[in-house]
Amino acid sequence: MRITTTVNGTEREIDDVWEGESLLYMLRERVGLPGSKNACEQGECGSCSVYLDETLVCSCLVAAGQAQGRKVTTVEGLATEEDLHPVQQAFLEAGAVQCGFCTPGLIVATHDLLTTNPDPSGPETREALAGNLCRCTGYEKILDAVRLAATRMGSQAASG
Repeated sequence: MRITTTVNGTEREIDDVWEGESLLYMLRERVGLPGSKNACEQGECGSCSVYLDETLVCSCLVAAGQAQGRKVTTVEGLATEEDLHPVQQAFLEAGAVQCGFCTPGLIVATHDLLTTNPDPSGPETREALAGNLCRCTGYEKILDAVRLAATRMGSQAASG
């Protein structure tokens, strides 16, 4: 089947999608966007988190056909050609990028959190990121990155 969807702002026609194919597989293997990771395939780890029409989803649990006529944003779509998104930059600067496997999902989940709650408390941050598992760290650098990104995004919003 053919899927027509907008991925990271670009309309795409993706051919030969089979009925049982996940959005994650389509993004990685057919569209060539390797940012979202294939880890648990059960929606438990968050490594495959993307936006589907501005709603955070685990792309391993979404059928590719559900993207028909809809908008998908991946971790790659958060950056511009010139600059990383402030969340991506904060993760780099805070040392929250360990092995990198969980990082794309955590970045998209952090982006979603800060879009809806620009100044989250510690418990709010932990709750928002609870669906994202990291096997390398104690999460402290990730929380540092969220705080740094929140500060920067707040400053950008204030300056217009």
